[in-house]
Amino acid sequence: MKFKKWFGLATVAAVSVVALAACGGGSKSASTSKEDANTIKVGVMSLSTSEEARWDKVQELLGDEVKLEFTQFTDYSQPNRAVVEGEVDINAFQHYNFLNNWNEENGEELVAIADTYIAPIRLYSGTEGGKNKYKSVDEIPNGAEIAVPNDPTNESRALYLLQSAGLIKLDVSGEELATIVNIKENPKKLTITELDASQTASSLESVAAAVVNNTFVIESGLDYKNALYKEQKDENSAQWYNLIAAKPDWEKSDKAAAIKKIVKAYQTDDVKKIIEETSDGMDEPVW
Repeated sequence: MKFKKWFGLATVAAVSVVALAACGGGSKSASTSKEDANTIKVGVMSLSTSEEARWDKVQELLGDEVKLEFTQFTDYSQPNRAVVEGEVDINAFQHYNFLNNWNEENGEELVAIADTYIAPIRLYSGTEGGKNKYKSVDEIPNGAEIAVPNDPTNESRALYLLQSAGLIKLDVSGEELATIVNIKENPKKLTITELDASQTASSLESVAAAVVNNTFVIESGLDYKNALYKEQKDENSAQWYNLIAAKPDWEKSDKAAAIKKIVKAYQTDDVKKIIEETSDGMDEPVW
């Protein structure tokens, strides 16, 4: 992959800079400083083929103006800490809900500098004999049972999804976490059953419908294109938009101009097309 190629080159370049600084007694030429300002270190988790393709396109659009160097992490607690400590300049791996919770728990103030995409969750029909029981949300009968993930974050997201689908109404909105007690209207008198996120897909033979996290869709053999309903892009799902994050004072750094060029390159029709094509519709641009 292209990504792996320039990832490797970036790593070698970074090591070379450290070696030169050590031998030169700490002095830097004007050209070296300019190169540093135009080299942006990006923290990411292990990248999918689709994510590699979109970053390849970003680098292509940037040309020689900005060089991207990537550090891939294996623990979700690491990329934000790396930004705080200056190991990377920006990161791209999380949504607003994760960033807000991380800031609160760690006493930090990292900020979102650009929206990127959302990976919508979906409501799937229950099955019978290997076939879907329903073809639309409207067909779900009164008194039916719907399974949702039981962890606080995913349950909240699932309930907002059911609200968007017109099945229930909640008495909270925006960034507030919703629970079953927040259901203020339930016209079909649906039974909402809380299950471990890994179990909602396997419950489809015994329930009318279930909200299944994207993590478990493929391994469960589900076709997301046949889902009854897909999470919409609105004020309630905005907390699940993925983003690029940086330090709160990033605009005062000597890398601000280069970072702005990265955002501009990412938020283009070219990258939008790459996201839509390579993720097969699982990810949707939100800028």
